[in-house]
Amino acid sequence: MALPSTGMDMPVENSRLKGFYKMSVEERRIQVAQAAGLTKEQVQALASHGELDESAADRMIENVIGTMSLPVGVATNFVIDGQHHLIPFCLEESSVVAAASNMAKRCLKHGGFTTNNDEPIMIAQIQLLDVSNIDAATDAIMNEKEALMAFCNDIPSRMIALGGGCKDIVCRELPTPMGSMLIVHILVDCRDAMGANAVNTMAERLAPRLEAITSGRAHLRILSNLAAHRLARVSATFTPEELSTEGTHEDGVTVINGILEAQAFAEQDPYRAATHNKGIMNAISSVGVACGQDWRAIEAGCHAWAALNEGRYTSMSSWTTNDEGHLVGRMELPLAVGIVGGASKVHPAAQANLAILGVNSAQELAGIMACAGLAQNLGALRALSTKGIQAGHMKLHAKNMAVSAGAVGDEIEQLAARLQAHEGSRTQTLTEQWLHEMRGN
Repeated sequence: MALPSTGMDMPVENSRLKGFYKMSVEERRIQVAQAAGLTKEQVQALASHGELDESAADRMIENVIGTMSLPVGVATNFVIDGQHHLIPFCLEESSVVAAASNMAKRCLKHGGFTTNNDEPIMIAQIQLLDVSNIDAATDAIMNEKEALMAFCNDIPSRMIALGGGCKDIVCRELPTPMGSMLIVHILVDCRDAMGANAVNTMAERLAPRLEAITSGRAHLRILSNLAAHRLARVSATFTPEELSTEGTHEDGVTVINGILEAQAFAEQDPYRAATHNKGIMNAISSVGVACGQDWRAIEAGCHAWAALNEGRYTSMSSWTTNDEGHLVGRMELPLAVGIVGGASKVHPAAQANLAILGVNSAQELAGIMACAGLAQNLGALRALSTKGIQAGHMKLHAKNMAVSAGAVGDEIEQLAARLQAHEGSRTQTLTEQWLHEMRGN
């Protein structure tokens, strides 16, 4: 089915998988395995519903009693920086994978998505209290900065050997109701790790030295999930014809205007921005879950970033038009991800999903996740600006409604087809009534 792993993950040759959604689950798995060159073990990890064995689960968290599965779907059609990618999503919500795949197919005329990612710099914070003279303490730290950085990097570490480690030290005075505090940021290049353990260890090690220099008291010593030095940037261009619901330039222009109006709403109103950004995170977090990332840290960092630059909570994405009238999407987000350590190396399904992506660096993974988020954002904006979000969502949700009503076997398809054809409100009560009628007849 698949070739043995070479140890070097590569993108797929073509992400355009014709008729993929019509295949059975097993047929899709076989095609993805062949396209991505998965090993037999990786295919088995996906085929066994991604479950951990109990011993592996027990090593990951405390008080384990079992495991829980979520669907893993593959978004197709993505061309990123000239390379085709299949992108695994792990989530329970229908329409997300389909919308991202659809939008990825609609920006191919201009070459797909383009990324530009920062070096993988994480921040460790040390909170210094009871500092009598913050200016003098800051000067003292800066005078010792090179020695302090050398001390941080003077440990056996593969990360440091690969070019990572402490790269800078920055001081901030922070006024608070409990008095001014001196906050020291240690900027650490984590290479292909997410970096939490590395930066926390470095902060713990450096704290006593900072106490000695400042005569202060080191209190909290912990990483920041606002990875403001570790930004992933993505852009993509869409023609009116690509976005049209009717295949015409005129209709495409109308669709683009509707998207711009929706974007203006999200930029100015935090109530709308919260839902707008949730759509972006539908993709980013789902890829994170599929690849064994700390998606709670990713969520926290992205939402904090959305509130930071404008001084209020706003849209994570930007949609404008260029001189040709094409829609241009851009996004810049802090994405602290890793492909070494953590669940990405413990969970067999996460390893398989990383192999499907074909990434060889944390920065590459961050860029792909940002592309998925931008595509999903556009899918939601386009749906909202045209036929409304419920049409596509309910089409895919119909089978779930049938199952929830108690349908089994052929009843599921019959009920789902009737729900999709129904022009009125589609409710769970109505679905249950129809099932009762079907069984009565």
